[in-house]
Amino acid sequence: MDSILITGGCGFIGSNFIEYCIDKYDYHIINIDALTYAANPDNVKEVANHKRYTFIHGNICDKELLQSIFHKYTIKGVIHFAAESHVDNSIKDAENFITTNIVGTHALLQCAYRSWMEKPFVYKHDYRNCRFHHISTDEVYGSLGSSGYFTELSPYAPNSPYSASKASGDMLVRAYHHTYGLNTVITNCSNNYGPKQHDEKLIPTIIRNALHGNPIPIYGDGKNVRDWLYVLDHCKGIDVVFHKGKAGQTYLIGGHNEHDNNAITKKICSLLDSMYPVHNNSIINEGKRSISSYADLIHYVEDRPGHDKRYAIDPGKIEQLEWHAEVSFDEGLAKTVQWYVTKYV
Repeated sequence: MDSILITGGCGFIGSNFIEYCIDKYDYHIINIDALTYAANPDNVKEVANHKRYTFIHGNICDKELLQSIFHKYTIKGVIHFAAESHVDNSIKDAENFITTNIVGTHALLQCAYRSWMEKPFVYKHDYRNCRFHHISTDEVYGSLGSSGYFTELSPYAPNSPYSASKASGDMLVRAYHHTYGLNTVITNCSNNYGPKQHDEKLIPTIIRNALHGNPIPIYGDGKNVRDWLYVLDHCKGIDVVFHKGKAGQTYLIGGHNEHDNNAITKKICSLLDSMYPVHNNSIINEGKRSISSYADLIHYVEDRPGHDKRYAIDPGKIEQLEWHAEVSFDEGLAKTVQWYVTKYV
């Protein structure tokens, strides 16, 4: 039974992937997470006592810790989720983004190379099939106009400290493949949504503020467009690329679900009106808020600096590996809203 190192497995996407992976494969999953503010140990409570799951509280910048993990558990694969990932936070202070997303990624690459390879392009006998999978974002490609799509050939043009740090991580992964022959793959995904996402992200923010009767903040004119991908579909895409992707290649994962922030907010408010009507919401009623729909709480605020206008992905390359997004946006959003209603109410 091979051991796979998952970094940042207590976060949103990592925790969903661990649950999916343990159910499908016989891997021993080693989860290293620094448990910073965006991580939640409860995200992995379903697998916490599983015989094929081990949690290690630690930082990916700690090279000695990483080396001991690779040695003790004979790590045969890395799927690297760990990252600082909120654009607003990177605008306020980019230092943690540089440290985790660049320095931490390099520490992992260096450890994988030293553990798996004799020298450049020569793997140790028992490590010939080991692979390093780097999870990245479509934000490294910058902003699109009203038409067109990102592809694997799109030029990098990051516009925030967050996306710049992720782009730097991508380049390090590329360099370790071309310079040392490390078996790497990169996936750049569109905006994820689903259960277990941190409260600071757009969809949880809309739901939380609505249920609490607070203004729902929307940046600028609300016309920024994102390509939305249900988190389980993303997990399946990672699975396909990790097992079937070609070494040294990048694969974009998108859901063919373009919606602007106005449309997203109105859809969520409509779902909340159905699932938990305003007249049943004691918080709103006690606060004597005079509203008939959660949409009455929508409030436009000053736009984020450097706010990218549109992201959209052409997933044609990964679709050649027989992956397709399976969850429609309406289905996925309904599941997501219901999960957060249960959490917040």
